[in-house]
Amino acid sequence: MLFVNEGNLYGSNKRTYFGFRRRCKKVILSNPVDNTIEYKKIEILPSTVKGKTCYQVCRYTKTQVFQKNVSQEQLLAVVQMYFPQEYEQLHIFVDEQDISLRMTKKGKLLKNINKKITVAKERQPSHNRKKNYLLEEGCMIPPLIDMGVFTKDGKVVRSMYDKYKQINRFIELVDDLLKDEKKELLHIIDFGCEKSYLTFILYYYLVELKHKKVEIIGLDLKADVIKKCNEAAKKYGYTGIHFELGDINGYKTDTPIDMVVSLHACDTATDFALFNAVSWNAKYIMSVPCCQHEVNGQIQSEIFAPVMRHGILKDRMSAIVTDAIRGNMLEYRGYKTQIIEFVDMAHSPKNLLIRAVKTNVSREKRDKAIKEARDLCESLHIEPSIYKLLK
Repeated sequence: MLFVNEGNLYGSNKRTYFGFRRRCKKVILSNPVDNTIEYKKIEILPSTVKGKTCYQVCRYTKTQVFQKNVSQEQLLAVVQMYFPQEYEQLHIFVDEQDISLRMTKKGKLLKNINKKITVAKERQPSHNRKKNYLLEEGCMIPPLIDMGVFTKDGKVVRSMYDKYKQINRFIELVDDLLKDEKKELLHIIDFGCEKSYLTFILYYYLVELKHKKVEIIGLDLKADVIKKCNEAAKKYGYTGIHFELGDINGYKTDTPIDMVVSLHACDTATDFALFNAVSWNAKYIMSVPCCQHEVNGQIQSEIFAPVMRHGILKDRMSAIVTDAIRGNMLEYRGYKTQIIEFVDMAHSPKNLLIRAVKTNVSREKRDKAIKEARDLCESLHIEPSIYKLLK
């Protein structure tokens, strides 16, 4: 048995000390004693809720993970409750060592301590310095596990490392966008959410790591997708996110919207997402356009005839022109706009991200933006939806 006394953990002889509460990085309970145990494994990780340090208890069945938070004071009691009554193996990760405990069938407690060797930072070559990702490896992030990016132990799957970096890149862009935001509650709409993995990760980052209150609505045209997303939100315990069936074009809401996210909305669906964001006076816009056909069907130019005769070049030019006009039209409507290279989550060719913040854009800059957009449209004989919607 294990005993808790004055906030410390002791072995069955009450002399073997396993004190770890203040230094604990992770606890894993595994090897259920029999088939009647509901959870195949339990993992406990440090967390914070509303600025207070606590621990997140993740209980795994074959197909699901159930989470709850416990205080620092409750940590040892939780470990004592499960080990060794329900699990034969207990693995404790602390700063300077890993402690592995196993209870034999005869009731003997076996202990193995693996002391870590630390390397002075000044001796580490700079080119080997580890990249510090906002979504750290080793953290239990259920959407990343369901995506197949993380293993059930929170390790990055080697073949999914590119996607792991791409997801972190998206979160880094969001983090930079919201770094000065003081509002406690953010209302966010995700247009064309599809399977919503990024929506879930955005929620996890803002709520679990940044400790913000968030209400996210995911919108998609597929009823089966909406059903699965709502089921996933319930499974993850993400109470501030829900999904609705609806079209980007004409979607209405009475709730003040702070941020609009539109990732890979096809063709003019991106334009309607931007139009809605502007109409709601949303402060933040994150949009990755996709499948841009509208301008391709309109564009005409004798000067660019060598480009127009090659389909692939015409298509790329049309996409660049479309996004340039989108950027200018947002600038015209009072948004400081950036167009940033962004790597597609589905490993397709590199794409662009339109990132915009509502701010005090001068009248001079706004007038210049609309004039440039109008001149470009006239010179190429086009009238894209975003120009018609926002002019």
